Amino acid sequence: MSELSMRKEPYSVGSYVHIVKRGARGMNIVRDDSDRWRFLRLLRYLNDENVPQHWDRDITPSHIRAGFQRPESWAVQKPYTSIIAFCLMDNHFHLLVQETREGGISKFMQRICTSMSMYFNTKYDERGTIFQGAFRSRTVDTDDYLQYLAAYIQVKNPFERYPGGFRAAAESFDAAFEWALNDPFSSLGDFAGSRNSPLLDHSLMNDVLEERAHFKQFARDVVGGKLERDLSNERQILS
Repeated sequence: MSELSMRKEPYSVGSYVHIVKRGARGMNIVRDDSDRWRFLRLLRYLNDENVPQHWDRDITPSHIRAGFQRPESWAVQKPYTSIIAFCLMDNHFHLLVQETREGGISKFMQRICTSMSMYFNTKYDERGTIFQGAFRSRTVDTDDYLQYLAAYIQVKNPFERYPGGFRAAAESFDAAFEWALNDPFSSLGDFAGSRNSPLLDHSLMNDVLEERAHFKQFARDVVGGKLERDLSNERQILS
């Protein structure tokens, strides 16, 4: 299956969609924490049809310290999509979103990726897109798969960045899980209730994802490989 056909997997308003966007030739799309924090700003401010063209000029450190506050001078936010979960890795990122308006996901992804490429090229004196082809997506067709993706995106992927790597995280699951809760570059802290970031649609998150009391054990099973059969098809589609 080609990348183009994967990007165009049919979904409609109301669909839940897992998106993966990778760096070209495996290259890093972020190189330091300033790049990573800018990615969070993009999730917050570019998910909006009414954002000004030069939006970044209006964002001050006080807006960020206030929890990604929007400038009062801006028009009312008109989101392209609802974000349920995310994780930023060095050479790719994952989003779990709902298509809330026709074409919204594609428009949002175009804005994010264009902005990331332009910023990266200016900062690091590079040229061209930093990404590998079109974004890859898969429509979530069952509730079980939706729950699986919540753990895969918010726990299994951050565990790759745990000190010592994924194996160390899996062997020290409780400590690694607490570490992931405090990781600003994934949404686990929001899902667990220790953060309330405006990047996410919290009402939708609460409606569609497992109760918090059961999620940690569910994530433990995902990390431990008990649900590996569920992951095999995902790897074929999105690897």
